[in-house]
Amino acid sequence: MPPTDASPPPAANIAESGSARPFEIRRVRTRFLGLTLDECIQGFFGGNAFVAVIILALITVFLFREGFKFFPLNQDNLRIYRAAGLEYVQHLRGLDESHLALNRYLQDVRLRGLQAMQVEGVPAAEIKARLAPFDAWTNAFGDAIDPVRGLAGEMGDLSVAAKEAYQQNEDYKVARDQFLAAGKTAEAQAIEIKEVDFAANAAVLRGLLPAAREAAAGASAVIEAQLAALPVFPVAELQPRLARFAELGREYLATYPAALAGMEAWKYDQPVSGLEAFQAFIFGRQWTTASFWQDWYGIVPLFTGSLLISLIALVIAVPFGVGAAIYVNQISTPREQRLIKPTIEFISAIPSVVLGFFGIAILGETLRRLSGWEGLSWLPGFPYAERLNALTAGCLLALIAVPTIFTLAEDAINNVPRAFKEASFALGATKLQTTLRIIIPAALSGIISAVLLGLGRVIGETMVVLLCAGNRIAIPDFGLGLSVVTQPVHTMTGIIAQEMGEVVRGSIHYRALFCVGIVLFLIALVINFLAQKIVRRYKVSVG
Repeated sequence: MPPTDASPPPAANIAESGSARPFEIRRVRTRFLGLTLDECIQGFFGGNAFVAVIILALITVFLFREGFKFFPLNQDNLRIYRAAGLEYVQHLRGLDESHLALNRYLQDVRLRGLQAMQVEGVPAAEIKARLAPFDAWTNAFGDAIDPVRGLAGEMGDLSVAAKEAYQQNEDYKVARDQFLAAGKTAEAQAIEIKEVDFAANAAVLRGLLPAAREAAAGASAVIEAQLAALPVFPVAELQPRLARFAELGREYLATYPAALAGMEAWKYDQPVSGLEAFQAFIFGRQWTTASFWQDWYGIVPLFTGSLLISLIALVIAVPFGVGAAIYVNQISTPREQRLIKPTIEFISAIPSVVLGFFGIAILGETLRRLSGWEGLSWLPGFPYAERLNALTAGCLLALIAVPTIFTLAEDAINNVPRAFKEASFALGATKLQTTLRIIIPAALSGIISAVLLGLGRVIGETMVVLLCAGNRIAIPDFGLGLSVVTQPVHTMTGIIAQEMGEVVRGSIHYRALFCVGIVLFLIALVINFLAQKIVRRYKVSVG
């Protein structure tokens, strides 16, 4: 019979109608405020990305706005330093400070010799007798600078008094303006401001130049004679360090003519340019705050400290991180992979403050004691006395960097096309040959990127270096070779964390810390840019 109007539709029509209506219903139900579910998800994640970009832009603007205000303040800081005569007197003070550094070098040699003789079991009385000639010579060398030191103190008192009078006047001006703004005219008029006569102060200082020449000549003659009579140190292994001291002493004597020439060329009213203020920060070798003499904001000692610790960390972390990635990806069994990968990645979950506490309580003291073992005396810088130094901080930062390097390097190795390995095996290469000559070269760009990101991870670390690096603001003595790793240092991140909570908002010190933050920001930006560029090049080459 032919189908009537009441007959059911064909099976194809039923399938079509049954598949279309539920889809339309689901689409209607997933709408929210006129948007589909896909549009809502897209808007949510897109909005998060937009908010992140805005926050990053605000942080960048705030960082640069606060930091760039440092340079005009530093320019004025250097202008007063010159006008008050501190720059003039600093030439003599510099001779004294360099001489003091040489004395510290001698004390370090003596300490190392004392420790070496104690390890050998030499009696205390005999140790004292052996060191007596060296101690007498050291005392004579230390007293040689007394004429220069005394004159520098006398001239420094005049300069500091002029600087303090200027600063007091500036405080009075601020107080007067505050009274005027509050409508207290009588109080404002009661404040008496006496301008400082920098010209008269400069004339007095210049009148002492002949005495400075005489004091410098006498001190240099005594020091030269002392260097010629350099004694033999009772510990033969430390004699090369005394030879190095003699070289440093001759270099020190060569600075005397330059110091006197600087005093002669000094002009109290010579203007300070903005470039000088910028160079004083970028190339400055001192970071000195809250000083009665002069505050200096030079980033070089902080940058070199960060660089030294980062290099130590990479020297330790790269072999372990990359080696573990190669082993896990190419050699280990599945059971070993399930054990090794989570263990390494778990390290990144340990709080850095916990690692810093571990460095203070255990690692630093352990390394210091190990450095005294006779079997390790051949290592540069061993034994050493400071338990908190660049080596301790570098070892802990290496532990922090290993998970980053391992994860990224393992991903890079894993992304090498399988055809490379199969072709190598087909040509008769062994597994080791394939790994070393095919897999690693193919993944080298990704491995380098992993190392760079590991560098960015350690150079931005704060708590570990603040707790374990020793926090000595000084440029490490790279002339000592590998033993430089045993010296205490300070870092850019450490100085921000240590001092930001103590500074006055808006002060020159406050702005200087923001400038350090800008340098850190630029370093991290360059490192990430290089890493991303290498990753893109790696992906293109693989594709």
